[in-house]
Amino acid sequence: MTLAAFSQPPVRSASVCHSESDRTATSSDVLGRTVDTTRVSSTAFDGTPHAPAHARRFVRQVLGEWRLDHLAEDAVLLTSELVTNAVVHAGTGIELTCRLDVDADPAKLEIEVDDHHPARTLPEAGPVPGSTRTSGRGLALAGMLADAWGVTYTRTAKRVWVRLELADGYDAPEPAGAAPIETLHVGVIVADRDGLVQSWNAEAETLLGWRADQAIGRRLEKLVAWRGHGPYTMSLADTLCLGRWRGEAHMRHRDGGVVPVYVSHLRDRVRRCSVWLVVALDHGHVLAPPPRREAGRRIKDLLGQDLPFAELLDTIARIVQISCGGDAAYVLLAADGGDAFGVAAGAGATPGLVGVLAPGIFGRDRTAPAIVADLPAVDAELARRLRARSLACAPLLAGGEPAGYVVVTATSPDRFDEELVASLQHIAAQVAVPVQRERLAERDRAHRGRLSFLAEAGELLAGVHDEEVIAALAAQLVVPKIATWAAVYLTDLTGMTRLAHVWHSEERHNAELRKALPAVPRTPLDEVSWPVGPETVVSFPLVTQGRSHGALVIGRVEPTLPLELADLLSDLCRLVSLNLHTAMLYARQATTSRVLQRSLLPLRVAPMPGLESAVVYEPAEEGADVGGDFYDLFTVADHWCFALGDVCGSGPEAAAVTGLARHAVRLLAKEHYTVADIFDRLNHALLEEGEEGRFLSLLCGELTPLPQGGALCTIASAGHPPPLLLRPDGKVEAMATPQLLLGIESGARFYVETFELAPEEVLLCVTDGVTERRDGERLLDDGDGLAVLLSGCTGLSAHAVAERVRHAVETFADEPSQDDVALLVIKAAAVLRPVMT
Repeated sequence: MTLAAFSQPPVRSASVCHSESDRTATSSDVLGRTVDTTRVSSTAFDGTPHAPAHARRFVRQVLGEWRLDHLAEDAVLLTSELVTNAVVHAGTGIELTCRLDVDADPAKLEIEVDDHHPARTLPEAGPVPGSTRTSGRGLALAGMLADAWGVTYTRTAKRVWVRLELADGYDAPEPAGAAPIETLHVGVIVADRDGLVQSWNAEAETLLGWRADQAIGRRLEKLVAWRGHGPYTMSLADTLCLGRWRGEAHMRHRDGGVVPVYVSHLRDRVRRCSVWLVVALDHGHVLAPPPRREAGRRIKDLLGQDLPFAELLDTIARIVQISCGGDAAYVLLAADGGDAFGVAAGAGATPGLVGVLAPGIFGRDRTAPAIVADLPAVDAELARRLRARSLACAPLLAGGEPAGYVVVTATSPDRFDEELVASLQHIAAQVAVPVQRERLAERDRAHRGRLSFLAEAGELLAGVHDEEVIAALAAQLVVPKIATWAAVYLTDLTGMTRLAHVWHSEERHNAELRKALPAVPRTPLDEVSWPVGPETVVSFPLVTQGRSHGALVIGRVEPTLPLELADLLSDLCRLVSLNLHTAMLYARQATTSRVLQRSLLPLRVAPMPGLESAVVYEPAEEGADVGGDFYDLFTVADHWCFALGDVCGSGPEAAAVTGLARHAVRLLAKEHYTVADIFDRLNHALLEEGEEGRFLSLLCGELTPLPQGGALCTIASAGHPPPLLLRPDGKVEAMATPQLLLGIESGARFYVETFELAPEEVLLCVTDGVTERRDGERLLDDGDGLAVLLSGCTGLSAHAVAERVRHAVETFADEPSQDDVALLVIKAAAVLRPVMT
């Protein structure tokens, strides 16, 4: 194309502006001829919210007139941002100028926006680090899209300009095989706003066979065999409403045939008519725009930068929102394992997290863009969640199927048209491949990160059976990695929900956060209106096996939550729910077990006038109240009875035998059975249980007060460590002979032994958890170690003796004891008082 091609008189722009001027600067070439080197077209708008839309149309039309369609997407994007900034930050009238200089090296296109508030400066070029606000980011985007940009201030105005450099070689080459130029006929057809033909030149008659008197007055649609054009299939009526359009079409010949043609359509809004330039398809290159630079190159360059995936999506959303002039824009990505799409990024007046959107407008079977003029009438729920009245979307096609959508919304109905959808689809086509590529890479990274995060969470929650601790851990797992703050609500078995734990990234705000959140919600958690603050609040239910355990509520500064994070939080909530469910079952079982276990031990040790007693009882199993050892001390008539036993084994099975033995001893003693008879009856009872290997060692005795003080002790030992008697002089003696264990032989016979427990003497009865306390190969009772220990307790009270023995058992080895420990200490007073019955 020569420079002269740019010197054609410009067609005036649309009448939506208040004033408009076209200017052409000239210079002389070496032959002295005057040629146009600069083209200028300008317009003015009021500083209203409609200005960006008018500006986009103006720039697109001017660039079409200047045959610079290849710059349209970038130029419209930049114009929209500059005008929007001027409207928001200045609020005055705006002048928009497009200037083309083809004589520069390289040729350049400049777009200038003037406002009349020079005191208002533009925001910084680029966001503050760590900030998520969307205002002020346009100039950073302009800096990436434009080759240069700047700001010029005068006393009365402020001008912001951007420059796009034109690539070389815009001369349109004549296509190979094109028809000879001698056969070129350019038909000129003018139709009024109703589509009636008003003008028909001789070239149109030569091309189509209709004479002017036959064509004028006919409807243009009767002369056109309209089959749509491009991927959007607009109707002929819609096409006639466009400001400009070029493309292939078919027109009806006078002889009844159909002629393939190339049409350049221009809508003259001043004269309210449409002008068609028509040539045979073989000569289409005459009217076609020059070979285009790859559309969206600058967008591709922008997306080709090594951006984090979240920033890439935010950038795309910003581009969509700016270029389409919507109130909000979104990038949707397909949710894993379903046909739904979720919001991955948003820009503009986004309403916050809108989550996964149900199939409908967005579906895997939709491969073409769509416009919804009145969204509430089509999908009321979607309109509520997006807070929108109109919507336009285009799919991100990957392998022929939509991997996501770019979406633009507006709060007013019927906001978008087919021309805008074409731009939206153009953007979608440019970003689909990089988005899908980065999505797969991000999904792989997110999967590894998710596994690591969940493994850490599982390790922290493992073995925790306290609901309060689980709630605290859940909140601290997501703060500050995922959220600014988190709160955990717990629902008990009665259905009551309460605020259990809160955690803020800045701990000083914890108390304030707890006050701001409802302590006991009066509505279901999914219906709670959370306090409106700087963060976006979203709630995740804690549900397992159909039962609600509460909810995890988070607050984030970011307006949207990426799908990967939403999936991660859902997985975390399932893990927390399972642990809460386990904790609930554990607490219920522990309570039941504790009640049953406590029934196996004496509620209290019977008071023994004239005798001092002390008991130490420590089950080996963590959290258990009762093990395989047991004790009892009670009164019968005029004497006291005591028992100390050890069941073979541990755990619930041993505890069951413990209960049987203790209750049997007490019951038989109350029925005045002798100690020998008690052993005999209990031996038979254990054998009747039929469980092999469940043996019982038992030490049982009676204490009868003596008039001179002390007591007469009748005792028997069935395989139990013998009791030790401490004399006042420090001498220690074993006082019973071990006999056969209970539960081994049905014909076993048991006997008793008798001795006197004198005043100030101490009787120590222990289980093998004391005597066999192990430190490596050494036992506590090796070399009569227990007797030696007891001999040093002369003059101590029963409680002091018990504590000394307990301490010796505990400190005998570094490792805790692996066996139940039980010991009973009885010390005689000087004179025993008679038992009151």
